[in-house]
Amino acid sequence: MSIFNSINISATALTAEKTRIDIIAKNMANANTTRSTGGLPYRRQMAVFTENKRTPFSEYLSKFKDDNNEKGVKISKIVEDDSPFKLVYEPGHPDADENGYVKMPNVDVVKEMVDLISAQRSYDANITAMNASKSMLMKALEIGRR
Repeated sequence: MSIFNSINISATALTAEKTRIDIIAKNMANANTTRSTGGLPYRRQMAVFTENKRTPFSEYLSKFKDDNNEKGVKISKIVEDDSPFKLVYEPGHPDADENGYVKMPNVDVVKEMVDLISAQRSYDANITAMNASKSMLMKALEIGRR
């Protein structure tokens, strides 16, 4: 077992949460985009987290190491939210249909803010875990000096 396992696991979580925050920022930036690629309104995107597993060959090799199979988290894919678009009556809009309704993106800014706060809390928690591990390692080094 490596002494840096906990730091490596926290690092994978920091990377995943940073990507999640990037996706939330993209959703909020496109909350009013009525025409994206393909001519449809922007669709909300979400990150899917999975446990970071090793490849089978590395798992085979890890059987012969004194290792606790350091794992973490990774984003397996980014999916689009299939919820329907919002219809807003705005007859003067260039993307309005013959009845004056405009299809708006399925992005709810309040929901995105809640997700953003959740991602920020997870990021902070992983920073705290990383700092605790680092502090423990520094204390162990001080013991060695005496």
